Order: sequence, then structure tokens, then C-alpha cells
Amino acid sequence: MTAEILAVGSELLTPQRLDTNSLYLTQKLNELGVEVVGKAVVGDDRGRLTGAIQAARSRSRLVILTGGLGPTEDDVTRDAVAAACGRQLVFHQEILEAIEARFRAFRRSMAAINQRQAYILEGGEALNNDRGTAPGQWISDEAGLLILLPGPPNELKAMFEQQCLPRLRGVLPQEHIATRVLRVAGMPESDLDQLISPIYTRYRNPVTTILAAPGDIQVHLRGHGSSDNEARLVVDELARQIEATLGDRVYSRQDESMEEVIGRLLVARKATLAVAESCTGGLIAQRITSVPGSSKYFHGGWVSYTSRFKSEHLGIRAETLETHGAVSAETAREMAQNARQRGSATLGLAVTGVAGPDPDGSKPVGLVFLALAEETSCEVKERRFVGERERVRLQASQMALDLVRRRLL
Repeated sequence: MTAEILAVGSELLTPQRLDTNSLYLTQKLNELGVEVVGKAVVGDDRGRLTGAIQAARSRSRLVILTGGLGPTEDDVTRDAVAAACGRQLVFHQEILEAIEARFRAFRRSMAAINQRQAYILEGGEALNNDRGTAPGQWISDEAGLLILLPGPPNELKAMFEQQCLPRLRGVLPQEHIATRVLRVAGMPESDLDQLISPIYTRYRNPVTTILAAPGDIQVHLRGHGSSDNEARLVVDELARQIEATLGDRVYSRQDESMEEVIGRLLVARKATLAVAESCTGGLIAQRITSVPGSSKYFHGGWVSYTSRFKSEHLGIRAETLETHGAVSAETAREMAQNARQRGSATLGLAVTGVAGPDPDGSKPVGLVFLALAEETSCEVKERRFVGERERVRLQASQMALDLVRRRLL
């Protein structure tokens, strides 16, 4: 079964508010084997919302609306659903009495406008709200299921788990969803898709989605089956083919970050790491130490942003800086070697480059040198990253960590 979620409220169309309810509902629906194929945010406009409901119900058998069930004039969900379904709203005295009792429990008087919350769609069922005054609604007809939930997350989650999940388990067909996220480093999105599209386009189940971030590509696989095992087997079959094609460019099969992967490898190899950063400004160290337990393998680092600091605190030779410049393979090599020695680590990792927005003399924006030193050797890479300052820094940090991963492998 497919589902769509409509988040109602003009406040959700502002920069200050984020719709988190749909993320929660998507997770819960996926656990039931329901594929969420559409989400939308609709403002407090009765006409627009009516049209959105009708369109969603024409495509999907399950539609969930969140928000717009309050007592004020801008809470238009009930009226829009009635218009979309061609049904009347029916007043329920027992619901009004329950709302009045809740106000009395808090020693407050109920405003007359709260009576609007006692109206339920003709033929629908009220869903009790033990954390607020707005009841939800459950409507089942020839078009499918329509569920109305309150907007406050604490009310929505309690109502969905206590009342909707048991009902959905009783009416939904037995289906399961398995997911796999392959994370890939060291190649552009277009190159990756050229390699694997002949594989995944042969399948309708699983469905493949490719998401790209600076230096990091995620290949999402979602498979359906009548059991957990069947769904996993479907995903595993496609994942094996993609992994065989991409080889060691796949750095994670369980949606781990690069810093989590190299942390696990450093521990397994009983290795330690120290870093020297320039253009990344401490980003590599921040990423490494964001992983709990990183003190087992990360000794520390230097943010050597100026040539003077590189010389005085990291021990880079003045001759190297004067002859080759701060942004050079030679400087990167010494940074890595000195970080390893001074940090008493197995490996020394270094990055120096031009993040932008302005070039550094003859050195263009995006030019980065990366180095990884061991006791008897040092590998240096030169790269030219494309994009604005933060994108260059992210790509440089990702590639630097990937250098460590590949060496440990």
C-alpha cells in the first residue's frame, strides 16, 4: 500500500517551523510495510487543502493529515475534509462533554469556540486525545483510509501509537520493507550512476534512490516482501551487484559516516591518528571526535592556519614554505610527518589548500593537498575541488578521511 501525508498549517511554510511529524509517521508506516510516496505542506486555506486531499486520495489508499484540528477559524482541516469527501460534519455531544471535563480538570473555563472540535465527519470515528482537546478522526470508505491527527507532536505520537497502529495492523495487507544504504566516496554522482544504472534499472523491487553530498554519495535501496526475510533477500541481491561493481569505493553498507568507519578500522588495526589542518580549520578533528570513544585512536591535532604557525608550532621548515608555499605537496608532506611524530601516532594526516572565496596568489580556489604519513612512507594527493568555501572544506575533509580508510584496508 502507498500513503501520502499532508501537514496542515501556514506556520509550517515559514523558516521558523519544521514539519517533524511526517518524519515520525514515515518511519512508523515503513515498519508496517507502507510506502510513503508523497508529502506536502498546505497552508490554512480551505480551498487549497480540499484540492490537496482530493488529489492525494486519487493516488494513494492511505492519506494522513496532521494539524488544523484546533478550535479557531484558521483550523480548516475538518471543513476541508468534509468538502473533499462530500460528507457532512456531525456534532457529538459526548465529545464536547469530554472536552469540557478536560478544561475543568485544569480549572479553566472552556471557550465557546472549542465546540467546533466536537464535529466529526459523517461516517467517521473519533480518535480520543488524552493529551489535548482535539480528537482525531478515522475515515474508511471506497477511496481508502483517511486519518486526521492533531499537530502537536506529543498529541500526535500518542494518538497514532495507541489508536492508529493497532487498527492499521488489522486492515493492512501483510507486507514488509527492508532498506540498505551504500555510501560511496571518491567519485562524482554522474560517474557512479553511469556504472550502476544498468544494474538497478532492471529492478522494480527494490527501488533505488541516489543522493549526493560533497564528497559523499548515498545509494538507497528499498525492497518489499511478504516477510522481513523476503524483503531483505530482495535488497541483498541488488546490493551485492552494486558493491561488486563499485569495489572499495563503497565505504559503508550500513549508512555509517566516514568518521565512524575509520574509527572502527583504527581500533581493529590497533592504530592511532594525529592530524594537521589548514584550510579545513579543524573540521577533520571535529568529525573524528564526534564519534563516541574516539579517544581510543585519536591523539589530537593542529589547526595550523598561517605559515608562521606552521613553522613555529608544527615544525615546518622555513625553506619548504619559502620555496614551495603553504599550499603545496611538500608542505602537506611535512605537516603529516610532523603531526605523526609530535602526536606520537601511527598515522599523521594533513590538509592544506585554498578554500576561497579568493585565490591565494597563483593558487586557485579549490586546490588542496592531502598527505598521510606512516613511519617509513608518506602518500600525497593533489585535488581541485569545485564549489564555494564550505563545499571545498567538506570535500577536503571527506577525502582526507577516505585516505585513512583506504590505507587501513
